[in-house]
Amino acid sequence: MKAVTAVGIGLSIFMLIGAIFVEGGTPMSMINIPAAMIVLGGTLGATLASTSMEQMKNIPALYKKSMSTEPPDYRGEIDRIVSFAEKARREGLLALDAEVGEIEDEFLRKGMQLVVDGTDPELVREILEAEIEGMEHRHKEAVTPFVQAGGFGPTLGVLGTVASLVHVLENLDKPETLGHSIAGAFIATLYGVGSANVFYYPVANRLKLISSQEAAIKYMILEGVLAIQAGENPRLISDRLMTSVPPAERGEREDDGAADGPSLAEAA
Repeated sequence: MKAVTAVGIGLSIFMLIGAIFVEGGTPMSMINIPAAMIVLGGTLGATLASTSMEQMKNIPALYKKSMSTEPPDYRGEIDRIVSFAEKARREGLLALDAEVGEIEDEFLRKGMQLVVDGTDPELVREILEAEIEGMEHRHKEAVTPFVQAGGFGPTLGVLGTVASLVHVLENLDKPETLGHSIAGAFIATLYGVGSANVFYYPVANRLKLISSQEAAIKYMILEGVLAIQAGENPRLISDRLMTSVPPAERGEREDDGAADGPSLAEAA
């Protein structure tokens, strides 16, 4: 389910607001402009100071990506690789030259082009692994603002609470306002901890998962490309690549543990 991140964030917000109503409060009681300025504004500034403007500009697109990315199509990639292997086995590697330009996946297209051009297998592996490592590095940098904001948010929340409590202590001669003032002081902590654990860390973790899935499918493609270059049997290529596919997506049940229920890997 590609919208799982949006659903999860929405559920968290719903439960937080629901808890406020159950306690007899109202959402309006949670609104505190000074606390929002300290926590949200301070987090934005501290995160910008820790990263770069280019990384910050990418935040809206990354939010969208975390909530709309399709799950990886392992089976589709395997079918494409096996079809190339079958043609290469029948007609030779050069017969794939006409199809390389029509491959939509840039990584697979680059790998197949290297193979058709007769590049040494070790060099093919080095080039494609460098592509994957570069992708992982870019993804790690993209996630940094969310991780940084998740760290700054709670700390600035405490800072906002302390600042508000200082103001409370300055008005001890007005006991009738103390309860309201102390309650308002802790809203900053609520903003800090809530924003970190609802809006920043979940998105960061989701983006890390997407990155690891993209890297996994690219490593699978790499092995498939090298197997085609080596002239391996298409069926053996399919069987080997299928080990990279989660058991639930293989389209058939694993024999091991079938009688005793799902294995740990299948349950995961």
